[in-house]
Amino acid sequence: TPDDMTANKRKRELRTHLRAVRKSLGASVRSQLDDAIEKSLLGLPEFVRAEAVLAYLDFGPEVRTRGIIGAAWAAGKVVALPWCVPGTREMRWYRVCSLDALVRSPLGVEEPVPNERDEQHLDSGQRMLALVPGLTFDPWGFRLGYGGGFYDTFLASFDGVSVGLCREPQMSADLRAEGVVDAHDLPARLVVTNERVLRAPLTPPSPTDARNSQGVGASHAAPPSCPSRPGDRQP
Repeated sequence: TPDDMTANKRKRELRTHLRAVRKSLGASVRSQLDDAIEKSLLGLPEFVRAEAVLAYLDFGPEVRTRGIIGAAWAAGKVVALPWCVPGTREMRWYRVCSLDALVRSPLGVEEPVPNERDEQHLDSGQRMLALVPGLTFDPWGFRLGYGGGFYDTFLASFDGVSVGLCREPQMSADLRAEGVVDAHDLPARLVVTNERVLRAPLTPPSPTDARNSQGVGASHAAPPSCPSRPGDRQP
């Protein structure tokens, strides 16, 4: 439909812009911001309580996760990485104890070798926390990814705590106001940046309400019910 074509065009434009923003930060600045994100995440009560961490393994200039994975192992937590099922938008998760035995997928991402013994099922009954990548997030937890749809599918079936990791220069004010959030898209429950921890409301306001209360042009607006600084964390 024309609306779908407009949304897809806007997504392509935003992805191009956001990749340029990410690249412009430079490796040194990205590393400093990622250090701050990692420190904030490791202090979250949701992370401390988690028994299993479903982590993406950073690729290229994505927000770094290897230190988070190491900290999870050191704390005795289960760590699982995703394997993308070929020909689908489905991911399966497999427990790993090191990063030495991973294989590179056709997409260039390092993945675990799937085997039934190490599969981490989402209905295992463990307290699980998932790290969610994205080119950008907004304060309500909505994201714009890379277009594969894998995490959109995953979030629809995940009942644990989903945490988006995003550098402040890549944050968006309101992705629904930008017209790039589809009806089936689900937000992450938390977004952690190098400056803030944002807990999305269980029922996000409508795009109209969000524009009226925050302003479409606000670069780093937070929902009124969300703490705006890590020091304001809630249990």
